[in-house]
Amino acid sequence: MPATNKAVFLDRDGVLNQEIGHYVWDPNQFVVLEGVPQSLAQLKQAGYYLIVVTNQAGIAKGLYTPLDVQACHAKLQAACGNLIDAFYFAPGHPSVSESLSRKPDSLMLEKGLARFHLDPAQCWMVGDRYRDMQAGHKVGVRSILVGEEETTEYQPRVADLSAAVQLILQAAHPAPTTTN
Repeated sequence: MPATNKAVFLDRDGVLNQEIGHYVWDPNQFVVLEGVPQSLAQLKQAGYYLIVVTNQAGIAKGLYTPLDVQACHAKLQAACGNLIDAFYFAPGHPSVSESLSRKPDSLMLEKGLARFHLDPAQCWMVGDRYRDMQAGHKVGVRSILVGEEETTEYQPRVADLSAAVQLILQAAHPAPTTTN
């Protein structure tokens, strides 16, 4: 079956929910960012699968469990009308174990590409860290950096998910050019 579908891969902390300076694993501290439900609805309406790909090293460090991560994902789904098609998380940490899933490696994205028969040329990665961009590039997916936390120079870079969605939708349907 040829890969024809399109998706937006989304990092979680700092893109979909508030970054709080340490691991976000307690649903009571998990705050969905303003505009996220509307942004995801726009992407869904435009025909994109929505796939969350998140490093969760706190699991390997013994700070929380996969069930805690899943509880946060359930809260996100509830806040966004169950629009997210898949969640992948990498529980490893470099000091504990090696993992091809952990970004900047690309196994989480590769799983999504295979599962949903995605065409990488029609997909995007939206993240708040350069490692997110690296994971996207490894599988041929265009990437957008959001926020101001990352010190690396990277373009395109926008303020938040809402601005990233506008870039994605503009790229999918470029404005007609006029000639004089």
